[in-house]
Amino acid sequence: MIRHLVLFKLNDGVERDDPRVVEGEKAFRALDGRIEEIRFWELGWNLSDRPIAYDFAINSGFEDAESLRRYVEHPEHQAGVALWREFATWVIADYTY
Repeated sequence: MIRHLVLFKLNDGVERDDPRVVEGEKAFRALDGRIEEIRFWELGWNLSDRPIAYDFAINSGFEDAESLRRYVEHPEHQAGVALWREFATWVIADYTY
């Protein structure tokens, strides 16, 4: 299994209630159950007030590297990425478990 972690940082001046952010979150929440490669899916807003903290996280699981690749290339995933690109940056980590 492969764990796919994504941590998002909202751009300066962008708040969680920004309509673009609301739409971006909605797009990623909708992926669970819509992309068959997803084996595990959770996401949420950061609760920590530490200055090094990111704002939003997705924690997901995939059967293998090929399944992860298909997810990354899936049109609905790419549509969500296009939304987030407008107001955030992110980092990822993929590892086996």
